[in-house]
Amino acid sequence: MILIMTRLTAVLIALSLASCGVPRDPEGTLERVRGGELRVGVSSSDPWATWPGDDPSGVEVDLVEDFAAHIDSDVVWVEGSEAEVIEALEVGELDLVIGGLTSTSPWSKVAALTHPYITTKVVVAVPEGQEVPDDIAELDVAVERGTAAAGILEKTDADPVIVEDVANAEGPVAVENWLLDDLGLIETGITLGETDHVMAVRMGENAWMTELERFLLERQEVVERLLDEVTP
Repeated sequence: MILIMTRLTAVLIALSLASCGVPRDPEGTLERVRGGELRVGVSSSDPWATWPGDDPSGVEVDLVEDFAAHIDSDVVWVEGSEAEVIEALEVGELDLVIGGLTSTSPWSKVAALTHPYITTKVVVAVPEGQEVPDDIAELDVAVERGTAAAGILEKTDADPVIVEDVANAEGPVAVENWLLDDLGLIETGITLGETDHVMAVRMGENAWMTELERFLLERQEVVERLLDEVTP
């Protein structure tokens, strides 16, 4: 009897684990969205998502449009502040939120964040042809006012030089790595910080999350190309 019960327990546990491995949507998001409407909240954050005219644009907007075509959905764009679109997502009025969200977002308590689909870096770079520094201690490093790079640089031993446009800087600069080619800059190998970029879906919609994550992870090269095409 003990042996039989042990085997039965093992089978039940295995079945339980197997069922847990199948992603499910309590609210049926993936089933509803596939072949239907995909409601996407957009919070402006250049170059990921902006709303300059009648329609949004940006790296994540292009990704969502490709994803919508992949699942045969029509996108309904909804503009709002980050707080507004996350709140709408939480109560089920939106299916997806984009706009420069990162893995350290405070919204992770009320929304499910995807695995990072790309990681960007803030690096120290120099104009082509200039000597590459080994260290930035007490080095004058130009950085644009009001940027994440400026905040990160201020916490280092470098001497930040605030400028309006790093494109006009004549020496070392702190800048996002995806801007290097367009600005004619050479990376020094000094990384100041990294950012993991994510999107947000409603909590608990696991099948929907899995479908989105699979799509994003298969398009790493596409994301890099879209960033390369961004004009600073």
